[in-house]
Amino acid sequence: MPLRLIVLVFILMSCAPRAAFVAAPAGGGVEPATTIFVGTMRQPGPEGFTRLRSDTTGFVRYDLSIPTDREPGSLDWPRQGQKPDPKRHFLLMNETRFASAREFRAALSAAMGRQGQTDAVVYVHGFNNTMADSVLRVAQMHHDLRVPGVGVHFAWPSRGSALGYVYDRESAMFSRSGFEELLDSVADAGAREIVIVAHSMGSALTMETLRQMAIRKDSRTLGRIAGVILISPDLDVDVFRSQARDMGGLPQPFVIFGSSRDRVLGLSALIAGEADRLGRLDDVSRLADLKVIYLDTAAYNTGSGHLNLGQNPALLSLFGGLIGIDQAFKADARSRIGLLPGLVLTVQNATKVVLAPVEAIVDPAE
Repeated sequence: MPLRLIVLVFILMSCAPRAAFVAAPAGGGVEPATTIFVGTMRQPGPEGFTRLRSDTTGFVRYDLSIPTDREPGSLDWPRQGQKPDPKRHFLLMNETRFASAREFRAALSAAMGRQGQTDAVVYVHGFNNTMADSVLRVAQMHHDLRVPGVGVHFAWPSRGSALGYVYDRESAMFSRSGFEELLDSVADAGAREIVIVAHSMGSALTMETLRQMAIRKDSRTLGRIAGVILISPDLDVDVFRSQARDMGGLPQPFVIFGSSRDRVLGLSALIAGEADRLGRLDDVSRLADLKVIYLDTAAYNTGSGHLNLGQNPALLSLFGGLIGIDQAFKADARSRIGLLPGLVLTVQNATKVVLAPVEAIVDPAE
């Protein structure tokens, strides 16, 4: 694809409206539906957290109202001049900034205690996100996937521009120690098991952070990682293999949601000058010696196919609850593969599941 065409595609991608934190109307009887605790390497500003990088990790809590009358996977907020409607829009109930990691840990511990929660799911966003983009999407996924308890999110300083690919890639690497600090804080707050759910470029940050922790021999927090899910990972396959080798093995279960028709990763591969990315594999043989489960969601492509798990109602229904810690990650996920409407192909350790809608599966006996 010519460079000019790549630039044009990115410009078109950047035209999508940006999410915004809009306060719920006072006295409207709106109740918070989801609480998200956030660690971030973004610099705070008078109007919120910016795209600039901070040398220290900031901590904040968002209480959000989520409309009940909507299709799973959808995310809507009031546009400029539009009246907030709790029945249609994601709305901000409260934002609390913590002065220190200690205050953050105490608040997270108290929130988990109120819900009898001893496990935590930590989300990491991907390329081209503002703070509001990532927090609202995490709240939507946490809610629609029916994950129990409060959610935790790491917000690294993405530029929030489709033309900021290089800036974002370097910001992700800049944020490794900040993400490690957040994971330590979650463990210190009382989480006995931590599951990481990372999207796109956030997958590269996740792998680099886990590798860093392994090299440092941080067994205390690393030993609590009870599963990793990478969604459309924007990551070089050889780099991924090297990271897994340096870690001495991957946390288990280790699940990759990819799509062989992911258009965003197709562009990423062109920019990188390589054939493909980890989240866009047709053949899992390159992962054959690694213990991973690779789920190809191409049959469920929504939009560009870059966030099928978070946006496709059928996939949300299929994996709702299954992604919950109590059901999905306290046993070997391979034992549940037979529950999925897909085809299982095994190559040594790697398992590829090609997901397909039930009506698309034909019984050979018919």
